[in-house]
Amino acid sequence: MIEALPPAAILILGALLVPLLRGRVKSAFIVMLPVLGLFNLLQLPLGDSWVLPFLGQKLVLARVDRLSLVFGYIFFLIGFITTIYALHVKENVQHVAGLIYAGSAVGVVFAGDFFSFFIFWEMLTVASIFLIWARRTPAALGAGYRYLLVHAFGGLCLLAGIVIRLRHTGSLDFGLIGLEGPGSMLIFIGFGINCAWPALHVWLTDAYPEATITGTIFLSAYTTKAAVYALARAYPGTEALIWIGALMTGFPIFFAVIENDLRRVLAYSLINQVGFMVCGIGIGTPLALNGAVAHAFNDILFKGLLFMSIGAVMYRTGKVNATDLGGLYRTMPLTCLCCIVGAASISAFPFFSGFVSKSMVMDAAGGAHLRVVWFVLLFASAGVFHHAGIKIPYFAFFSHDAGLRPKEAPANMLAAMGLAAFLCVFIGSFPQPLYRLLPFQPVDYAPYTWPHVLAQTQILFFSALAFTLLLLSGIYPAEQRCLNLDADWFYRKGGRLFYRLLERSCNGINQVADRLLARQLPAIVGRFCRTAPARLVALLLAALANRAHRHLQSPATGETLSANLDQGVVPMGISVAAAALFLMVLYLFN
Repeated sequence: MIEALPPAAILILGALLVPLLRGRVKSAFIVMLPVLGLFNLLQLPLGDSWVLPFLGQKLVLARVDRLSLVFGYIFFLIGFITTIYALHVKENVQHVAGLIYAGSAVGVVFAGDFFSFFIFWEMLTVASIFLIWARRTPAALGAGYRYLLVHAFGGLCLLAGIVIRLRHTGSLDFGLIGLEGPGSMLIFIGFGINCAWPALHVWLTDAYPEATITGTIFLSAYTTKAAVYALARAYPGTEALIWIGALMTGFPIFFAVIENDLRRVLAYSLINQVGFMVCGIGIGTPLALNGAVAHAFNDILFKGLLFMSIGAVMYRTGKVNATDLGGLYRTMPLTCLCCIVGAASISAFPFFSGFVSKSMVMDAAGGAHLRVVWFVLLFASAGVFHHAGIKIPYFAFFSHDAGLRPKEAPANMLAAMGLAAFLCVFIGSFPQPLYRLLPFQPVDYAPYTWPHVLAQTQILFFSALAFTLLLLSGIYPAEQRCLNLDADWFYRKGGRLFYRLLERSCNGINQVADRLLARQLPAIVGRFCRTAPARLVALLLAALANRAHRHLQSPATGETLSANLDQGVVPMGISVAAAALFLMVLYLFN
């Protein structure tokens, strides 16, 4: 029997073969890679596999347990769906980068040591940048560079934390860490940057909307969810995560409501949903951790579905702003239906996937008597219905008629969206198969109770009523063609101020140093070195020379000697005297 490969190997190695293939063979190969990867994963036994010795440590390329498996399943599943969605793309760069990106995320999930974890973590950054740059616009180029700088900083924090931890513990094992010292704090920050924590989140809302249509779907699935996995593995029950997650669920709502770019609205919504996961990890109870993992699983599907539907609109119309769209339900009804399914799922409507996972985190917060956190999560649940559940489908497919009459999305896009929509409805209607995959068993949670169904339905209907009344009264923020300021305003302005201060201070120092050290000092040293021996001897013999000239009633020769030396002329007597003194010194010290 052939031994199973490391989980990430098939996607990464297979991606390198994509440029060698053409036509339908390439399309079939790309779609089959995630299927083969999932089949390979099913052959791996529980526990550690592919353990390799390395500098006195062990590298574990396949640590298979219930936590890594559930993330591995959804990563391969969304990889399969996204490759179907991207079959119309002819550019090899996007296919190769997408597959390596997906494989790197799988490698992160199954890494059992910090060394291999860090390698796959950095591969995530490198591969994802090409999904942004592949759009080949000035905005995408700038967003990609900013994305690279932020993640390079996060990677350096992670590496420094790993080195400090290795020095203190002597081990590279990746497991439960907790906040215990500077090393664990640096690792915590490194994870947090990829998780898009508040004030560290702008790389996501900056870069994701500028990526290619298919690249954005890849990006929405892997980077933040790999960070969620890392937090669940290393920092469960860390109290700081409760408040970080609660803040993440709240603040993106205000930005999403006023945003015109619908992909940027979904980017803010992505941060909002990751906040539920981070909060659940911070609570740390079995119910909260199961809820965080289940919501990560579901979010990958319904957020990917929303990005796919808006991507299809963008593909057919070339537009993505709410002010430019509207009335598309007439000619893109299937895309509209899929978008509505995604919106219902993220809004946690009963019988849609978000309903069976988001409520687990909220119930865990209530069970832990975190009243403030529970109210924040409740507000965030209502808010996400406004900006993702209503705003996205309303302004894209209904609202005013923009006069656009594009064709329906291509067949491969519809197939991918249809599969994702089916899974959203299936998981929402029959959550037990998902619950059986969760890390903490048994899952003692029943989402379909009358109090829960009625409470959630009331929240959603009253939110819809509020949206309608605000829209009709003109109070709801109008969609405008504008640039909304975010937290990056502070460090962009601060960076420019910093560069200006450095320019004025350091350039002044450079000018002074250039004048003194590069121009004047070398000239002085050169003149000194050219006549130094003769001048030293002249100083020693000056008294004797002046006495001799006075005895002979000759004019004083000090000035004459100095002038001759400046011209490079050395009197014979001084040369003879210097030679005699040199010989005398050698004789005395020999």
